[in-house]
Amino acid sequence: MAKYPRSALSKEFLTRVKRRCLRRGAWFRSLTITERGIINLTIKCVEKVRSRKLADTLNDIIAKIADILESRFLKLVNSIGVPLAQKASKLAQSWGNESAHAWAGDPEFARYLTVQQLSTRGIFTLPV
Repeated sequence: MAKYPRSALSKEFLTRVKRRCLRRGAWFRSLTITERGIINLTIKCVEKVRSRKLADTLNDIIAKIADILESRFLKLVNSIGVPLAQKASKLAQSWGNESAHAWAGDPEFARYLTVQQLSTRGIFTLPV
């Protein structure tokens, strides 16, 4: 997860994060009262975060929120599609396709492979 620099952790940014978290129903369900309090007090008292310790704490909370709000499909893309794209890229490169190195980092190709894998999983896999 990306760490936000102290200058990016502003009142407006934290308000947007809080609003998004509230809309998705994760504010009370996923954050502790202490984490909610830190964000609320920072919004009320600080225009831009200058403290390194507060920035680190806020980054940890924001990383937790981002993980919670990430859609199920994106989690599947990261766990299924990205490894498949990397394997396909290596295989095509071994066959001599020089442009295949870009496939490993292509998010659309990873999404395509995820959808393809999910749609064929029930049809072509044998029950154990």
